[in-house]
Amino acid sequence: MTRIKTTYNRRSFLKSSLAAGGGLLIGFNWLASGCSTNAPKGLVIPEEWFEINAYLKIGDNGVTTIFSPNPEIGQNVKTSMPMIVAEELDIDWKNVLVEQAPLNTKKYTRQLAGGSDSIRTTFTALRMAGASARLMLLTAAAQAWDVSVDELTTEDGIIFHKSSGKEAGYGKFASAASEIAVPEEVDLKDLGDFKIIGHSQKNVDGLKIVTGKPLFGLDYKVDGMLTAMIVHPPAFGLKLKSFDAAEVKSMPGIKDVFAINVYNDDYSRQWSDTTSFTELVAIVGNTTWEVWTAKLMLNAEWEPFDVQNYKAAGWGGDSRDVTVPGGLESSSNHRKKIIAEASKDARVVRRDGNPEEAFKKAAKIIERTYTAPFLAHSPMEPMNFFADVKEDNATLVGPIQSPEPMQKTIAERLGLPVENVEVQMTRMGGGFGRRLYGHFMAEVAVISQKMKAPVKLVYTREDEMTFGIYRPMYHAVYRAALDADNKLIGFHVKMGGIPQNALHANRFPAGAIDNYLAESWSVDSNISVGAFRAPGSNFNAAAEQSFLDELTEVMGVDSIQFRLDLLKRAQENPVGENNDYDAARYAGVLEDIREKSGWNTNSEGKNRGVAAYFCHRSYVAQVVDIVLENGEPKVDHVYSSVDCGIVINPDAARNMSEGSVVDGIGTAMYGEITFNNGEPEQSNFDGYRLIRHAEAPKKIDTYFIENDIHPTGLGEPPYPPVMAALANALYKATGTRYYHQPFIKNTFEV
Repeated sequence: MTRIKTTYNRRSFLKSSLAAGGGLLIGFNWLASGCSTNAPKGLVIPEEWFEINAYLKIGDNGVTTIFSPNPEIGQNVKTSMPMIVAEELDIDWKNVLVEQAPLNTKKYTRQLAGGSDSIRTTFTALRMAGASARLMLLTAAAQAWDVSVDELTTEDGIIFHKSSGKEAGYGKFASAASEIAVPEEVDLKDLGDFKIIGHSQKNVDGLKIVTGKPLFGLDYKVDGMLTAMIVHPPAFGLKLKSFDAAEVKSMPGIKDVFAINVYNDDYSRQWSDTTSFTELVAIVGNTTWEVWTAKLMLNAEWEPFDVQNYKAAGWGGDSRDVTVPGGLESSSNHRKKIIAEASKDARVVRRDGNPEEAFKKAAKIIERTYTAPFLAHSPMEPMNFFADVKEDNATLVGPIQSPEPMQKTIAERLGLPVENVEVQMTRMGGGFGRRLYGHFMAEVAVISQKMKAPVKLVYTREDEMTFGIYRPMYHAVYRAALDADNKLIGFHVKMGGIPQNALHANRFPAGAIDNYLAESWSVDSNISVGAFRAPGSNFNAAAEQSFLDELTEVMGVDSIQFRLDLLKRAQENPVGENNDYDAARYAGVLEDIREKSGWNTNSEGKNRGVAAYFCHRSYVAQVVDIVLENGEPKVDHVYSSVDCGIVINPDAARNMSEGSVVDGIGTAMYGEITFNNGEPEQSNFDGYRLIRHAEAPKKIDTYFIENDIHPTGLGEPPYPPVMAALANALYKATGTRYYHQPFIKNTFEV
C-alpha cells in the first residue's frame, strides 16, 4: 500500500492538492441528470443521495454518482477521471453514474482543459477522494457491526466481515458515512491491484453522442432565451467606426442592435482574455435564422487603428504592458519580414561549449530552413455560450477550456462578486486550445446584461475562422557541423515566428552535443494567436526531426540508431544541467518502435520515416509507412510508441493517439491561414483544407510503454512527431524533402 497522510479538516479536504469535503449540492438540471449520466439500462436511481465528499455521492441502494471536475473537450476525462475515483472506492463500474461538475475552485483543483494536464495534476486527488470515501464507509460499517475496521474488506461496492459472514452494500452505510470526519491517513491501492484503471471503459457520453442527445453548448436552451450574433471587423488592424442599424432593427424577430465593448478600457486582461476585436456590433433576436439574416444585412464601417495598448497577465499572473501595432498585414509581407529578421542577430537562449569554433573547424556544414503558416483551430462546434445576467448574479453555460479565469473576467466586467457568477460546463465539440480564450463568454455576458434577458451567443463558421487566436507563423534554420569523419561536432538552431517563436532550447538534442547553440527571435503583429495543440512543439518537432533525418542520410547512419546514440550520451554524460527530458524514457520509445515496426526487417515495398519527440512530460516515437498507388504517395501504416506513464483507459488513450496521428498528418499536408490586407483569405472549410477520410492512414498501431510512472500528458504528445515522420517517409517515396508546411505546397514564396 502507498500511505498518504492528510492534515486537512473535513471542510478543506483535498482543497488545492486534494478535494474539498462537506458535500457538493448539485441540482438535477439539464446538465446534471438529463444529459450527463451514463446510467445503464435498468439501473435503479436511488431515492436518496448522501454526499461523501466533493467528488462523489452514494445512493441508498449503493448506486454512486461521481463528479468529473474538468472540462470535457473530447479527451475523455469525463470517463477517465471518475474511473480513478471508482478504483480507490472499490465499486463496480456498472453501478457508477457520471456527472459534469460545475466550476467550483473551493472544491476542485485546476478545472482547466489544457497542457495535457487534467489527469497528471489530479491523479492523486482523485485517488484520495475514492480511498477516503471507502474508509469512511468501512468506519460506518465497523461502528454498526461493532467490529474493527481492520477486520473488514470491500469488493465491488460490498463490505464484508468474513469471520461473521456479514456483508452489505455501500448504500446501507452511506448516510452514516457522510457524517464521519475525514480520515487523516488513507491507504491507496498497490498499482498491481487495479481493476478499473488500466482496463478499457466505454465513453460515458458515447451513446448520447451517437444518438444526438443534447450535450453540447449549441444544444443548450431555456424558456425565453434570445439568440445573439456578433459582427466583427473584416480585417485585423481595423476597428469599428460606425454602423446603421435602422433597417436591421425592423427585420422580423430582431430585438435590438447595438455596439459593445468586450472589456473596460482600464481592465488588465488575463491570459485567457486574448482577442483582437473588442469593439463589436451585437445583433439580438428570437431565432438563429432571423439573427443570421439580419447580420448579413447590417451596414457597418471600419477604420484602421494606429496602435493599441493594454495591460495583460501571462500564465504566471505577472502583469505586463502590451502594444499591438496597427496596419493591415498580408502574408507576402509576413514572409519578407521573416526573411529579414532571420538574417539578423538573435537572442541566445542556450549555448553549450564553443559552437562558433566547431562550425569554423567543420569539414562539412548542413543547413536547412523550415517554415509553417498560421493555422486555425477549426473545432467542429463553433464558439457559443449562454448567459443569464441579473442585477446581482449571473449564470453562464457552455463549452470553455478555461472556466476559472473566465469566471473572474466575467465578474470584473459585470461588476459582480466572483461567487455570484456561476459557470456550468457543457461537453465541447472540439477546441484544440481555441476554447482557452473565452472572449465569447465576456461578449454574451455583456449582451445579456444589456438585454436584461437570457441570451445564447452563436458564432458562424466564418466568425470562428476569421476571429483569430491562430497558431503562430514559424520559421527555423537548422545547422549541423560535421568533421572529416562525418561525426557531428556542432549543432545550431535559430528559430522565430510571428508573433511568437516555437523554440524549446533545453529539449533534445540539447544535452547530447558538446557544441550547441539555440537562438530565438519574433516579429510583432496585430493578428491574435494562442495555444494550438502541443503549442510550439507542433512546429519544433516537425522541423527538428526532419533535419535530424536528413543529417543521418549525409552521415550515412541509421536514423533510429543515431538518435539512440545521442540519447545514450545524454543519459551517461549529459552536456549542461537544464535538459528537461529523461533520456532513458526517450530512448525507450525509440527502441520499442524499432521493434514493433520491424524497422530493419519489415520495410519491403514501403517508404519509411521515423520521428520521436518529448513534450507535456511524455515521449512518443512514430514510424510512417508510405506506399505508391498509381504513382501517388499514400499513408499506409503508422506505428506509435507512447510513454505517458500509467494509462487510465487504454481504449480512450489509443483513440487520442490515433486522432493525433490523423490530425498531425492533416496539419502538415494541408493546414494554412493566409492574409491579404489584414483579411483572412480562408473563412470556411471550402478554403481551409482539412484531411479527408480517404487520406487518413489505412492502419494505425499504438503501443504504450508499461510502467508505474505517475500519468503524464497524452492529448498532445502524439501530435507533433508524426509531421516529421510523414515528411521523412515522403522523401523516401518521392525523392523530395519537405521543408515548408503545408506540404501540398512545400514552398515559401516571397
